[in-house]
Amino acid sequence: MTVAAEPVDHRSYCRFCIAQCGIIVTTSGDRVVAVKGDPDDPISGGYTCPKGRALGAFHHSPARLDHPLARRDGDLVRVSWDELLDDLHAQLAEIVVESGPDAVAMFLATGSAYDANGRRAGDRLLRSLGSRSRYTSTTVDAPGKMLVSELMAGHPGLLPALDHDNATLVLLVGTNPLVSHGHTNAFPNPSVRLRQLAARGELWVVDPRRTETAKIATHHLAPRPGTDYALLAFLVRELLRDGADQAYLAEHADGVARLAAAVERFDLPQAAAITGLEPDELSRLLAAVRHHGRVAGQTGTGATMSAAANVTEWLMWALHVVTHSYEVPGGMWFQPGFLHRLHKRDLHPSDSVPAPGPRSRPELACRWGEQPCAALADEIEAGNVRALIVLGGNPVTALPEAPRLVEAFRKLDVLVVADVVETDTTALATHVLPCTGQLERPDVPHTVDQFMPVLGTRYTPAVVAAGAERKPMWWPLAQLGRRFGIAVLPGGLDPDGCTDDDLLATLVERSSVGFDELRRERVVVEQQAVFGWVERGLLPEGRWRVAPEPLVSQLKALAPPAPLVLVPHRQLRHLNSQLREPAATAGARPDLPEILVHPADAEAAGVVHGQAVEVRSGAGALVGTLRVDEEIRRGAVSMPHGYAQPNVGNLTSGRVGVDPLTGMVLQSGVPVELAPAS
Repeated sequence: MTVAAEPVDHRSYCRFCIAQCGIIVTTSGDRVVAVKGDPDDPISGGYTCPKGRALGAFHHSPARLDHPLARRDGDLVRVSWDELLDDLHAQLAEIVVESGPDAVAMFLATGSAYDANGRRAGDRLLRSLGSRSRYTSTTVDAPGKMLVSELMAGHPGLLPALDHDNATLVLLVGTNPLVSHGHTNAFPNPSVRLRQLAARGELWVVDPRRTETAKIATHHLAPRPGTDYALLAFLVRELLRDGADQAYLAEHADGVARLAAAVERFDLPQAAAITGLEPDELSRLLAAVRHHGRVAGQTGTGATMSAAANVTEWLMWALHVVTHSYEVPGGMWFQPGFLHRLHKRDLHPSDSVPAPGPRSRPELACRWGEQPCAALADEIEAGNVRALIVLGGNPVTALPEAPRLVEAFRKLDVLVVADVVETDTTALATHVLPCTGQLERPDVPHTVDQFMPVLGTRYTPAVVAAGAERKPMWWPLAQLGRRFGIAVLPGGLDPDGCTDDDLLATLVERSSVGFDELRRERVVVEQQAVFGWVERGLLPEGRWRVAPEPLVSQLKALAPPAPLVLVPHRQLRHLNSQLREPAATAGARPDLPEILVHPADAEAAGVVHGQAVEVRSGAGALVGTLRVDEEIRRGAVSMPHGYAQPNVGNLTSGRVGVDPLTGMVLQSGVPVELAPAS
């Protein structure tokens, strides 16, 4: 008779999303039996969401990858690590000799962003090979944020963060942090944080749907999808007339006259006509900004994946600048990162000039050392990319034109997938690297350091031992580098002799605490917010560029939205393609990939609640189950991201509907038609 081991509690943190909530993981032997929020955590205060609480089920998922796999005669079969790595090295080396290093590409996805050592090892391997074929999830949903940061402030890595302690007027545009936990600005314990913001002053939510966040806000505006820019342009226009900090603008802004000219046409009647909002709704928001004097505003994927993404982000930044709401209490601060320490480094302004586009798509811009994901299928079809290494991602459900992408992947000589569980992409792989999950490895939030809501960081040890033949993601990459004669690990560390902690220690070197102290404390908060460092030390000549010409031109070219358009929404129990299966949610009801429409749009299309419907765009079509919802505005067809069926990628295109400044595939505001499924 087997006697169950005594339960043991372990302090850790969740790495499914940017909130990175503190958790207590209870184990019995090698079994994870419970996960709950850590009540002593100074950042998340005992909160965790269904994703975090499902960590045990995810760790023990029947879909876990346990052994190295290689494709033999069309099937994935179990092989040894040495056999897989020797075979992989031989094939990649041949490709590099025949087609050059750019023929080896890498897709660094969300899963790798929460694996500090794995992400760095991937970047170092690709760079050492000499390949420029680097793709990341940045160009999937948020390149406009980096573009606007670069054009307005001279550096693409600036992330404005809410001053949670002092803001009295908060404006959330196209984001639903009660479910998503934020977008480039984390909201751990979101209900408490949002209710505190609403109680202190005013919390405005701008979204075509009455989201979970909108329901606890003090005000909700539901504009036509893709027209948020007009609302922001109206605010900037009116504030430049009455309410702007003119003395601050004179001293710290260039292009104010160009900005005023760009937004001149967005008077109250025009803004109301474009957004579909009532004039008094817009006037009340304007009055609130004038009353509070400062604003703390954020955009999310509802805005950042549309044709107006760059313009909307620019006008949100412009709103902060004209009201002197950046780098001051009550407004926004720029998160320099506890580990990255941007505020302590000698940074130089960028020239904002993009690199040449991919050979198959020279019209696309390449920025920040990466290729736009919109071009990946083209590069494979043209033979420019012959091998693809996917780290912690499922591009089959993340990128456009899913059927075309699947066929392109089948043409690759080599498709390597390093992941924790089976995915739609591992099914196509030639080599599968089974990686340790988040409970099996130590970690720090290095890649997502600047998303923290405070200037602080975390550390977790491994909670359980690595099972089966799983290895930390960095290990096979370092072993592959060794076969190429490349030192993938920093400081000459030996992949056979070093530990996860040895590598993490080198990532903490810039911070204000030593690695031993961080391991002992687990959570360190240095400051709640840091003000003034961008204005003092980074802005070109201390001045914001408030009217960048490329963005002014995009504003002029924006067209009205189609009568019926695709918009995204987040769901609580899964993130992208993770945790979408019932087995991964610890028996709880999983999220459903329903298609949300307003009753009037359903009636016009001749469809009813619960019916199988077809959604068709210029790129393709999909079939899903309809959910009629009075809380979404007419003209919007809202779908979650990350499902294989229905796959939103069927409705998007990497060839048309691509942002010319960033190469991002448009995934919001896409014109669609709705009909009964045949």
